[in-house]
Amino acid sequence: MTSVVIVDDHAMFRTGVRAELGDQVELVGEADDVDSAVAAIVAHQPDVVLLDVHLPGGGGVEVMRRTAATAPKTQFLALSVSDAAEDVIGTIRGGARGYVTKTITGPELINAIARVASGDAVFSPRLAGFVLDAFAGTVDVAAVDEDLDRLSQREREVMLAREREANRLKDEFLMTLSHELGREDRHLAGRLSTGGELLGGEVSSG
Repeated sequence: MTSVVIVDDHAMFRTGVRAELGDQVELVGEADDVDSAVAAIVAHQPDVVLLDVHLPGGGGVEVMRRTAATAPKTQFLALSVSDAAEDVIGTIRGGARGYVTKTITGPELINAIARVASGDAVFSPRLAGFVLDAFAGTVDVAAVDEDLDRLSQREREVMLAREREANRLKDEFLMTLSHELGREDRHLAGRLSTGGELLGGEVSSG
């Protein structure tokens, strides 16, 4: 069973997520800020972390930065109320394997967790467009890139490794998109490949 840590600064939301997940995952910990999230992740080494983007103490990207070396097998799935392009792009570049909004249903979230645990990249449907636009150069990510200037050499190496993994996932995403579009529209997915490097995937509706 997939082990999960929930990181969100709203206790009522964490309670709701627990109820939705039920016995479909193994909930091993919770946290409400960056420091407690890092401690829980390092202690429990979960398969997946459900990670809020905006947290006291530095945010979700800071959690991923601080656990990159100490919990290398843990995957992060952002679960946020925000669907702002800069949040989506910054979180993915920070190391998350997916990003879904808090409008997601319980079954969809359970499916997303399973997919992220298995190595897939998962997005709420409309958010995949943000990632495509960002790597195609149509979204200004300069503010996100400023954060990279503050990273140590080792942290930069980790980030570069994650970006290489993102590039590897491009073909996988395009194949999935092609399948979903249907055989007659597969040329469209091929055309998307000229837009740059991207991560992608959509949460299955069940």
